Amino acid sequence: MTTGTATKDSLKDMPLPSAPFLSSVMQIEPQWIDYNGHLNMAYYNVMMDRAIDEMWLQLGIGPGYMKERHGSTFTAECHVRYLREIHLGDPVQVSVYLLATDEKRIHTFEELRHATEGWISATSENMTVHIDMNARKVAPFPSDIQARIRSVVEKHATVPKPEGTGRKVAMPSK
Repeated sequence: MTTGTATKDSLKDMPLPSAPFLSSVMQIEPQWIDYNGHLNMAYYNVMMDRAIDEMWLQLGIGPGYMKERHGSTFTAECHVRYLREIHLGDPVQVSVYLLATDEKRIHTFEELRHATEGWISATSENMTVHIDMNARKVAPFPSDIQARIRSVVEKHATVPKPEGTGRKVAMPSK
């Protein structure tokens, strides 16, 4: 298993994630099913987080990055929409879009899909911040990582923006 180590030399040889990035297929675990007979809301986030972890490895900011370069990412904001139930036995896959970035942040959008039928079960829009783990404060990404993230954002800008981007929680107007 890769550690996600991100040295400047290793980043040169690492391919950029696809547009959008597509996670591995995941299975619903039996203990994730709630008393309503469907996937409990918390586990949608678990699966989307696992997809982000897969993509972060390709960006060079996985666990090895924290160990060797003392940087990591924290989610600062998250908005999840639950659109259709997922049940035990449903294979799922997550599409991840990098919408925007600056020196300290990454704006992502994820779609949790039924892996064989393709319909969207949930979406999650997130603002992630880069952390200097020695100071435990928000800090700029190293320049080589910033360049890599910008390249992926540019690549993802060539595909249609996913439906639901930029939504907010509010009561309907009367």
